[in-house]
Amino acid sequence: MNKTSPSLADAVSDIPDGVQLMIGGFGGSGAPIELIHALIDRFRATGSPKNLTVINNNAGNGAIGIAAMIKAGMVRKMICSFPRSSNAEAFNEKYLAGEIELELIPQGTLAERIRARGAGIPAFYTPTSFGTELAEGKPTETFDDKMYVQELWLKADFALIKGHDGDETGNLTYRLAGRNFNPLMAMAADRTIAQVSNLRAPGSIDPEAVVTPGIFVDKIVEVPAPQQEEVLVRRGVVY
Repeated sequence: MNKTSPSLADAVSDIPDGVQLMIGGFGGSGAPIELIHALIDRFRATGSPKNLTVINNNAGNGAIGIAAMIKAGMVRKMICSFPRSSNAEAFNEKYLAGEIELELIPQGTLAERIRARGAGIPAFYTPTSFGTELAEGKPTETFDDKMYVQELWLKADFALIKGHDGDETGNLTYRLAGRNFNPLMAMAADRTIAQVSNLRAPGSIDPEAVVTPGIFVDKIVEVPAPQQEEVLVRRGVVY
């Protein structure tokens, strides 16, 4: 099955208002900047999608990517580990004004909640956050004389991710640290949209090199020279 989208605009065309949206990347590493900007373009042209719940490791930097989504008013809630990273003015302003919600999750717990959804595990226990405000109201249990907090899987309606090599059926590889949250999110979302630097014919990627099998990818679009978030932020680019 050929899952190739002819354009970035086409790739994000099915995302409606009010969905839970996972966006890959660890800071700028592995962040699908072009897909995010295509979604912003669509919002500016049509007013949709809006009221999004965005799941990412942080809450954006500078005035591009997720930060630009927040600034545009597309995001109702952020679920992340580091909302106060450097150059997070867009989130800070909206949060202090009461215009965006925040669910704070420890980084390891965030990764495991996403992975659990992809693995079909509805809940698990972790010692992280026990005795803190983040654990209030959550079930706890004792294992080997140590207290653990129950956490639920974290799922999404859509995921935007970035790969390196991909084929027309959706098989993906990743470049170095760009792997981070991307494979987990591809498995945790109901529908996954991937951008790749190199789009190849089926069978041209060594099966042993495939990290995300095509069964987890619904659309794939080629972006031969993807932009890097940190470079754009240093240049002061405003999207």
